[in-house]
Amino acid sequence: MSKALILGGDTGLLGQALTMVLDKSNWNVETLGRRNGNLLDPQFLQASLEKISPDVVFNAVAWTAVDDAEDHPEEAGILNRTLPHSLARILSKSKTFLVHISTDFVFSGAGYTPHKEEDEPQPTSVYGRTKLEGEKAVLALIPERSCIVRTAWLFGPGRKNFVDTIISACKHRDTIKVVHDQTGSPTYTLDLAHWCRVIAEKRASGIWHAVNSGQASWCELACEAVSLAGASCRVEPIATSEWPQKAKRPVFSVLDNGKLAALIGKPPRPWTQALREYIFSTYLPAQQGEDAC
Repeated sequence: MSKALILGGDTGLLGQALTMVLDKSNWNVETLGRRNGNLLDPQFLQASLEKISPDVVFNAVAWTAVDDAEDHPEEAGILNRTLPHSLARILSKSKTFLVHISTDFVFSGAGYTPHKEEDEPQPTSVYGRTKLEGEKAVLALIPERSCIVRTAWLFGPGRKNFVDTIISACKHRDTIKVVHDQTGSPTYTLDLAHWCRVIAEKRASGIWHAVNSGQASWCELACEAVSLAGASCRVEPIATSEWPQKAKRPVFSVLDNGKLAALIGKPPRPWTQALREYIFSTYLPAQQGEDAC
């Protein structure tokens, strides 16, 4: 039985999914978060890692408040760059494998071809830049015993996300406005956790793009969620310019998951199928589907 340590496993959107998936796969799972101590204290982090002695560490902790990062670049850098660097430095003296979660925001969003792992990153926000710096820190220190898993547009159980926000808004409004000119890769956290488990079990080092198949705009994702939930409100498409935000968002940040498909032996299921399972199990439990990732 492999032992996993999940940073953010108690409260994080992906961390909770990892905890559920690994538990069901008979892993010995430990979690570490703010409730346990200061993850940014190198001495606490090292003592915790030495005490738990995991086979695999999953780092699902990050500063993900994209707009706030523009106002707090140093704080964002500490979580997104310094923490993974500390993890990799400590683990360089062990045989532990590190799965570090990253993001589509490392790309600028230029062009309309899905980004592959070898494409040159060009972040345009503090969040994207600090996440890329975290990637580089890990790969520089333990390239053979680590992997970077880039993902995007997460939805799933355990913590409020875009899909939940849309469905909640529809309960109180007749019309909601959603951006239609940003396109990405909606991803179900339970599917992502499954792929991370496979990557960890295979000790598949390097960079991996892990997203559900297909692509969508925020507006298309919202429309599909509203339809599946049986909500009656109307989704009105708007341009990014009508919804100003501090951080620049990639216009097209779809990730190519062909490399992942080859590893798991089949293409990841479409985001529409995964969304259907999430909404039916969360909002319409009597109609829960039996889809499998």
